[in-house]
Amino acid sequence: MGNALSNSSGTIRFLIVAFAMLLFAGCASAPPKGYYTKQGTQRAYQIDGKWYQPADSSNGYEEEGIASWYGRDFHGKKTSDGETYSMYAMTAAHKTLPIGTYVKVTRLDNGKVTIVRINDRGPFVKGRIIDLSYKAASEIGIVDSGTTRVKIVALGDAVGDKLVARDYQRGNFMVQVGAFTVKSNAAKQRRYGFLQG
Repeated sequence: MGNALSNSSGTIRFLIVAFAMLLFAGCASAPPKGYYTKQGTQRAYQIDGKWYQPADSSNGYEEEGIASWYGRDFHGKKTSDGETYSMYAMTAAHKTLPIGTYVKVTRLDNGKVTIVRINDRGPFVKGRIIDLSYKAASEIGIVDSGTTRVKIVALGDAVGDKLVARDYQRGNFMVQVGAFTVKSNAAKQRRYGFLQG
């Protein structure tokens, strides 16, 4: 009789735990229609009940809004891409730009500029479009005020030691038409044009 009672209460406990797990699984929501799941930092994610879908490309991306910064409270913690956050690195958080995108941040009231790499998600405060590291915030002078209006322009991604622009229709470009180790060869090429040997 004792074994039967013990087995019965074990079964009841199992059923209660199983029911609770199903209940919690039912509460977890999937991305809404139109959002899609990708791998790693490109998958849709939810913060405070709102869904965000990271962009496939930073091509032509520009935005104006409020920049803020984050520092010591996050220093040494993991960012969205798995790096360890350093408040002294030139990085930033953005809600949807692809991780790894380099962004030019221009302070609108005084024209100060900094360039940062997106390695985290955020800020999740209404009206804010980018969260700069302490170092980047220092470069444009917003450490004391905490926030300022900025324009952000996506520049592209790093490929090796080069920055590859995503938008080939807009902006200023440089094209390398030659590389010379002997200065006189460069002068000769300049004098006679590119079609002559």
